[in-house]
Amino acid sequence: MKKKLICCIFALCLAFAIPFAATGCAKTTKLIRINEVTHSVFYAPLYLAEALGYFEDEGIEIELTNGGGADSTMAAVISGSADVGFCGPEAAIYVNLGGSKDAPKVFGQLTKRDGSFLVGRVKEPDFKWSNLAGKEVLAGRRGGVPAMTFEYVLKTLKVESILNYDVEFSTMTAAFEGGVAEYCTMFEPTASEYEKQGKGYIVASVGQESGEIPYTCFSAKESYIKSNGDKIEGLLRAVTKAVKYVNETDADTVADYLVPYFTGTSKDSLKTSVESYKKIDAWVTNMAMKESAFNKLQDVIELAGELEKRVEFSSMVLTDSADKVYKEVYAK
Repeated sequence: MKKKLICCIFALCLAFAIPFAATGCAKTTKLIRINEVTHSVFYAPLYLAEALGYFEDEGIEIELTNGGGADSTMAAVISGSADVGFCGPEAAIYVNLGGSKDAPKVFGQLTKRDGSFLVGRVKEPDFKWSNLAGKEVLAGRRGGVPAMTFEYVLKTLKVESILNYDVEFSTMTAAFEGGVAEYCTMFEPTASEYEKQGKGYIVASVGQESGEIPYTCFSAKESYIKSNGDKIEGLLRAVTKAVKYVNETDADTVADYLVPYFTGTSKDSLKTSVESYKKIDAWVTNMAMKESAFNKLQDVIELAGELEKRVEFSSMVLTDSADKVYKEVYAK
């Protein structure tokens, strides 16, 4: 899986690099081009940092593009069509293992656990993970962190389920509604909206059961980080302030700021989503990744049979800027 993903990333690099070279880009000293793995309420603090003017306070402008997958996001970083990638650190692990020159380094972490919720077809107020024994579950693509984290939970609890890897992430909910599998993992606001429509029931949080894992992080080429320390620090400061704001503010108020970022999603659904993520303690306060969390992520990947060799924490993760920003923001 690792070799296949690395090949995919470098193939995608060419796809990203060619049109970028042809069209060019008007660069400014203030712009940071971020390619996010997907657009989700799970990443609320990133959008709030813009909505609340925190990026503007730092003198930087954010340009967001959607990668639609960690491999595409990492390809955008490597090709130079994005300055910063926002996705699971497993993508950077694979590239670092591949011996890439100027390999991406992780310089900040936002989410500290899986953000998906397990949805079943019937109410299970006394749900136990053992209920999944022998049951079919839609948990994501093989080798993806959502699926690997789910595998980790089941293997740790010694529960044997039938995991269906054949359905693409973007079509999982539709497949489940069409009758495929007995359970499905969904992120917010999809999970809550699905339940409100009476189509299924949220029975558990995958992230609560798996524990802390560096799920979604910011990474960039080492050369970019060295040349743009002020931008990196500004990005981290803005998002750290946004996390603090979310944790100290009621979900209804937070949802007001998120509405423009999620066209077609009601404020009520956004409010419920924010409440769900606050309840499971989804976001870090200090964006400096912990070595223990990084090692646990590698445990998860290794247990899934997708990691041939481990990466040293110090060779791939940078923490100085995030630590500095955390002390500044929380000293106030």
